[in-house]
Amino acid sequence: MEQEDLIPAEDFCIYHNIEYSFITTLEDSGLIRVTSVEKSTFIPSDDIQKLEKFVRLHYDLDINIEGIETINYLLEKIEGMQKEILQLKNSGTINDFIEE
Repeated sequence: MEQEDLIPAEDFCIYHNIEYSFITTLEDSGLIRVTSVEKSTFIPSDDIQKLEKFVRLHYDLDINIEGIETINYLLEKIEGMQKEILQLKNSGTINDFIEE
């Protein structure tokens, strides 16, 4: 992973006015990935959008980590089902099912 693809975790925390422990808790529960480079912690840019969603859920809606894990799981399931439906629509399989 290239250096420009990494966002310093400390900068993210300062910008969003959150505690660094929130980042480590999300990492411990497997919700985000972090990378350590020369004693500094970085967040891959691919995870920033997801991390910002978790920040809003926790700090704005007061949802605990377990709730965030559940919401994330359900959203991933919905996204997977939406992709499957789109694939079925594109292959014509779902149209056969609907017409029956």
